[in-house]
Amino acid sequence: MTRLQCDRLFRPETNIVLDTLAGSGHHALFVGGCVRNALLGEPVRDIDIATDARPERVMELFDRMGLKSVPTGLGYGTVTVVSNGISHEVTTFRRDVETFGRHAVTAFSPEIMDDARRRDFTMNALYAESDGTLIDPLGGHADLRLRRVRFIENADLRIREDHLRILRFFRFHAWYGDKSREPDADGVAACAANLDGLDMLSRERVGKEMLKLLDAGDPASSIAGMALSGCLGRLLPDSSPEAFPALMELEVRAGVSPDPARRLAVLGGEGLVRNLRLSKAVSRNLDLIRNAAASKSDPAELAYRLGREIALDAVLVRSALLGVPLPPDLRADLDKGSGARFPLSARDLSGSCSGPELGRRLRRLEAAWIDSGYTLDRTSLIRRSG
Repeated sequence: MTRLQCDRLFRPETNIVLDTLAGSGHHALFVGGCVRNALLGEPVRDIDIATDARPERVMELFDRMGLKSVPTGLGYGTVTVVSNGISHEVTTFRRDVETFGRHAVTAFSPEIMDDARRRDFTMNALYAESDGTLIDPLGGHADLRLRRVRFIENADLRIREDHLRILRFFRFHAWYGDKSREPDADGVAACAANLDGLDMLSRERVGKEMLKLLDAGDPASSIAGMALSGCLGRLLPDSSPEAFPALMELEVRAGVSPDPARRLAVLGGEGLVRNLRLSKAVSRNLDLIRNAAASKSDPAELAYRLGREIALDAVLVRSALLGVPLPPDLRADLDKGSGARFPLSARDLSGSCSGPELGRRLRRLEAAWIDSGYTLDRTSLIRRSG
């Protein structure tokens, strides 16, 4: 019998919630992502608890104890219980009565199996008792050990219940799947058969899922699966995933963290900002990286003009797209450029020219300074200004 060992799950403020429900004759179980991550030894961020207690009963119990309870989703049976500053999402066991798109008609149920079968992936249908005993009604633990993201029972039905699950499937593979294997074949086929449903999703939801996917350590196999299923082309027309694996290798060599803007720059395609509803910050970085990668400027000049991080991103994208290795002195060049400061200002030349001519002369001297390897000093540049 598998038992979880995770201090982040079994902490005093959480035990209070579980013990209160259990002490009142109700079943109370950890469920979903917190169980999955505890089994993987990964950080547990959100605590979800499934119970046979109705939401009104949950609120009654914790109000009586003096703990804050918020009806965050009464229609779905969810109450947020705050214990010692920690939020716990407590949700009544449910079963789907009718589903349509991202909405569903649900009914409360006393059965764990009903609650498990309405979820998306087997690795998300894992439960644990307060003593850590694992409850696995649908074989999710075996899939988790194999790092296999698999839809519960019928993949086609699960997707038609909620078409956002197409993107969640590829995102979960990027974060929790075996990176040496392609995503589950039945899942990919079901995604390919339901692409029309993507058109019903809001661009904001699509964008959030894509950015989360691209923030995974190595999402190359997920991107390949999206391309194979037709999902990538549907979301990002004219995008090209061929250089994506090369970027993953270059990122490892450069020792950089994942960055969605850098990775979107390699995927390319028109309408990225519009199709994904990207924020101004991400859009700005994406434009800077794409334009810099397409320029002929060397790494030092890019770092001087755009800063070290954007310059490095641009060099990585350029190398991936061209299929060439990183420059041998990349780090030194980036350090040189990012630390360089042009020693002249408009005030230094204001006595000899003005207006457009002043701007042209400053740009010419700046180019000469860059060509010198950032070595010409202020005096030398003023002499050249005549």
